[in-house]
Amino acid sequence: MASSTLALRGCTSTSLLGASQCSQKSTVQPFVALPTSSSRIASIEGLVSKRSASRFSMAVATERQVYSTTKSDEIFKAAKELLPGGVNSPVRAFKSVGGQPIVFDRVKGSHSWDVDGNEYVDYVGSWGPAIIGHADDEVIAALTEQLQKGTSFGAPCALENVLAQMVIDAVPSVEMVRFVNSGTEACMGMLRLARAFTDREKVLKFEGCYHGHADSFLVQAGSGVATLGLPDSPGVPKAATAATLVAQYNDLESVREIFRQHKGEIAAVVLEPVVGNSGFIIPDKEFLEGLRELTKEDGALLVFDEVMTGFRIAYGGAQEHFGITPDLTTMGKVIGGGLPVGAYGGRREIMEMVAPAGPMYQAGTLSGNPLAMISGIKTLERLQRPGSYEQLDRITGRLINGLLDAAREAGHDICGGHISGMFGFFFCKGPVNNFQDAKKSDTAKFAKFHRGMLERGHYFAPSQYEAGFTSLAHTEADVDATIAAAKDLFKSL
Repeated sequence: MASSTLALRGCTSTSLLGASQCSQKSTVQPFVALPTSSSRIASIEGLVSKRSASRFSMAVATERQVYSTTKSDEIFKAAKELLPGGVNSPVRAFKSVGGQPIVFDRVKGSHSWDVDGNEYVDYVGSWGPAIIGHADDEVIAALTEQLQKGTSFGAPCALENVLAQMVIDAVPSVEMVRFVNSGTEACMGMLRLARAFTDREKVLKFEGCYHGHADSFLVQAGSGVATLGLPDSPGVPKAATAATLVAQYNDLESVREIFRQHKGEIAAVVLEPVVGNSGFIIPDKEFLEGLRELTKEDGALLVFDEVMTGFRIAYGGAQEHFGITPDLTTMGKVIGGGLPVGAYGGRREIMEMVAPAGPMYQAGTLSGNPLAMISGIKTLERLQRPGSYEQLDRITGRLINGLLDAAREAGHDICGGHISGMFGFFFCKGPVNNFQDAKKSDTAKFAKFHRGMLERGHYFAPSQYEAGFTSLAHTEADVDATIAAAKDLFKSL
């Protein structure tokens, strides 16, 4: 057996091959352990290839079948000679959980397949965009039709108007919107706009909140809550972060102190209204209400970075969920339905500062391209159907509660929660209210959990400090199989 071949679980009460991709049900059959000869493995992989659209029901290990990542290992080894670290985004390299990353081949619904033919119940969902499921048939059909007309115009198209109106109708703070190509780009445009509108330079962010890789946001907190940010990456000049202030999330007094020290100087307070980049951290509503009051009193703008939460925890995002309306909002992920997209929007008087309506310049060759627009339109149309968010909440609650119960039954310290289709957990007693609390989590245990679940056919984000995501394609069978696998793993973790 190759060095990259590991043991994988067998299934006790669910079928290896379920119904077709269009069915939400699986045929339940007992699993019979198969020989693990190379010829038998090849036969299984051939069957997987022929049934690429099939749905698998996965469960806890009793008898073991072969799990091989040979092809993934070979591809990643070659990638390291071509790409920095072998990837195009750092978290994909599995540095925080160890082991070699798996290389994806295809996705469908709530499942993903790697190049070795292994199948996974997917709780990453392309880091959030796949809220209605991977490669949704309606989205694919719309994209196929649009492809015949062209992939990019570099000119206005009617689809921009359609998606813009859908966003404006949904998100309470948005009266006008500008489409861009990524969440980072959206946050860059938002920051420039906030400074232009207020004629102030300083911006306040929170430790553990990520707003893309623009220089101004790549800072870490100092020892004091009012400490000016220091560069958190080589290549970021001190001048770029000198106007960035850092406070503690869920600590309103730390924000008040910064406003006292910098009265009339802060252009904007920017935050993830629900943190997803330090793991999953829910805000106190009083914290959000306090931020709204402080910014109004001082003439600063309140900005919700809803790249993760927008259209995910509610159709109108976190601002609809909590009933608090910011001045500006950044978005991405879901609004592109899996294609590269970003957006920032807000009150009309602010947005009219953006060129060509106003003097604040920002542009993009592929912004508003028809493929991203139609994919976003079809995704939002699906989310508008009755019961969508109730379904997300129900399936995600079933998942996180099952995982927490299974871990505690096995004697592990754990805490976590969810809002709609977004969830997370930490291997510590909790509660986790900010990044300092999150750092108390047992990351070594999480790494073992991640690898063990991967080998059992369940794909979680490869970092303790990332939120997880479900979709409308996830079924109770998916979730129950995940819980069963976790319950088995927790016994030996």
